[in-house]
Amino acid sequence: MTINTNPLSFNSWVEQIALLVPVTIDGTGGVNAFTDDNLNTAIPSILSYAENRIQRDLDMLPAQTSNTYALTPGNYIFNLPVDDFVIVQRVAIEQLSGTQVISTTPLLPVSQEFIQNVYGGLATSGPPQYYAMTGDSWGNGGDVNNNIAFGPTPNFPYTIRVHGLIRMPSLYKYATSGPADTTYTYISSYYPDMLIQASMIYVAGNYQKNFSATSDSQDAPLNYEKQYQILRVGAIQEENRKKAQGRDWSAYSTPVSATQT
Repeated sequence: MTINTNPLSFNSWVEQIALLVPVTIDGTGGVNAFTDDNLNTAIPSILSYAENRIQRDLDMLPAQTSNTYALTPGNYIFNLPVDDFVIVQRVAIEQLSGTQVISTTPLLPVSQEFIQNVYGGLATSGPPQYYAMTGDSWGNGGDVNNNIAFGPTPNFPYTIRVHGLIRMPSLYKYATSGPADTTYTYISSYYPDMLIQASMIYVAGNYQKNFSATSDSQDAPLNYEKQYQILRVGAIQEENRKKAQGRDWSAYSTPVSATQT
């Protein structure tokens, strides 16, 4: 695939940050690293801050996907692995013939109390019509499942399709020889400008400690933040248009010269 932007690989991201800090780079082994040990140790945190912030701000279309699962008859709770989706947006039952989808029945999101009061117990089992997000099971520490409750309790191993928002892979995942020069993420390909600005907000505020009146440049984090916010406005509009959430629920931007009568 040819990327029409100027994408950032892991190595090129390190180079750009090094120019702005500034700090020198060690490219031993085919993977760039900062010669400052403290800054080098902070790389995962820098990318986590920048990439997670961009994903939360933009609600990007490529981060919305789906997967299928099988329900267990007699069990109204389905254990959805917590790493599969950050946010579950909708759930549907699919009727299959082999691998072919014959029909899709969307389920209605409701409260946990509704399912417990109306569909409690096996006496009300049948094809699910409603679902509610219930959180993890006790003792899991909140990092195993995002459980989904169904009503009625399924009486058959129905196939469900869960649509939701995922977390995209970090650029740090490719900090190995070879991929560090040739592999890109969606953010580093299409929002490299935002990635640099968001990274430098973290670097200027936390690594360079420019957050007090006695710092060398207390305005540095604010200036990077200002640039990030300028880029963020245009990026949100672009991502909304991809989802037909632009002007009049269309894929078009709001025109400057034309107004509705």
